Amino acid sequence: MTRTHWALFALLFVAYAYFYQAGGWNQNTRYALVRAITNEHTFVIDPYQLSTGDKAFDHGHYYSDKAPGLSLTAVPIVAIARPLARALGVDSEDYPGIALLSYLATVFTAGLFTAMAGVALFSLCVELGSSAAGALVAAVVFGLGTPIWTLATIFIGHAFSASLLVLAFASACRAGDGDWRRGAMAGLCAGWATVSEFPAAIPAVVIALLTLVHVWRLDRARRLRVVGALTIGALVPAAVLMAYQYACFGSPFHIGYASESSYVGMQQGFYGVDLPRMIRLRRILFGEYRGLLPLAPVLACAPVGLCLVRRRLVAVAAAVIAVYYVLLNASYAYWEGGWSYGPRHASPAIPFLCIGLAALWTAVPRLVRGALALVAAYGVALTLVAVSTAPLPPNNIRRPVAELLWPAFADGDLALNPQTFVSGGANPDFRAHTEPKAAFNLGMKMGLRGLASLLPLMLTSAGCAFALRRSFRSR
Repeated sequence: MTRTHWALFALLFVAYAYFYQAGGWNQNTRYALVRAITNEHTFVIDPYQLSTGDKAFDHGHYYSDKAPGLSLTAVPIVAIARPLARALGVDSEDYPGIALLSYLATVFTAGLFTAMAGVALFSLCVELGSSAAGALVAAVVFGLGTPIWTLATIFIGHAFSASLLVLAFASACRAGDGDWRRGAMAGLCAGWATVSEFPAAIPAVVIALLTLVHVWRLDRARRLRVVGALTIGALVPAAVLMAYQYACFGSPFHIGYASESSYVGMQQGFYGVDLPRMIRLRRILFGEYRGLLPLAPVLACAPVGLCLVRRRLVAVAAAVIAVYYVLLNASYAYWEGGWSYGPRHASPAIPFLCIGLAALWTAVPRLVRGALALVAAYGVALTLVAVSTAPLPPNNIRRPVAELLWPAFADGDLALNPQTFVSGGANPDFRAHTEPKAAFNLGMKMGLRGLASLLPLMLTSAGCAFALRRSFRSR
């Protein structure tokens, strides 16, 4: 890792770790599984099921209905932090203790891996022929200029799974050197991405095929080593998932959604997935309610950039994954994603679109780069508004930015989510100003209020940007 990599990692990781977004049904069911494992040594979430409506009921017990990968990744983090918190006099099962442990679980899963994916995306774009500046733009847009920033601060699986796919994709692109570790990394990361979010199974297959194509011209011995490592790496997460499902539901092939009774739309098609609908596609891309391009308009240029990537096979694989996620979102009965900033089910497409941004930046003249930079900066600013106020605005607000996020930000009313990791129930009033706040940022913990609470983040980001500039000059 060079100084550029470390500075980029610091820029992203600090931006993610700065915010604690508290709970919600999706977050609570995942963390309920962590609590059940670390407290009760079981997968049954009966003691915590009232905190969420996202749950499966089978054989008289409640379970998390989500893919377990994110929760299982957080288990050792919470298991290590729990006795440390107790030694400091913090009860891990009262509100401050749960807030602390859930914060650490989020930061060192979704936050850490998304920052790592940003660095991996930067390196991959350079290897694919983009300039270092273009690769940096792609990494920053991915990490800070799209809904990925909001998702990296929340204990849900989308950013985590997307980041694992980026790491797997980068390893697949490098597998042609014959190093078996590339195959192992591709299989393990793509497999665990699937264990964390089941829709990642199709991109995982694309990444496996990309790996096979890259190693096809190697001699037989090296090809077998890479393919064998790829296979073993993929089988380990699959075995974990099947063991988990067998322990919970009595069958290795019974997923939690099959025992989900709260959402009747899940009974349509294949767990709620049917054919794509044009009206959904239009709203996913352009709508004020869940549209991606109004929130990150620079991504509209990404398809042009993918056409400019020198390694055509890699560009095609990235485009296939991106298109898959967008169409999947348009095919899903609950396409709006409930409480969401943008189309969160399509969010794993973002890093693969950003590969095109790096190539486009490299190819266009300076004037066009200036326009791209302005549009990208708009996305960063808008995402800052969202991550500072409500990264998961309620689904009853039809224009989240205009009706909730921007008015709250302009008033200095930040960290709006009043839901904790132990509370469930009806939609709360996000601007009721209940104290103490469930959500917070680190500036608030320093005693700062309103927009002033973002000053430490701005200063830290400026320091990271300065370090990046110095590293570029040394290059």
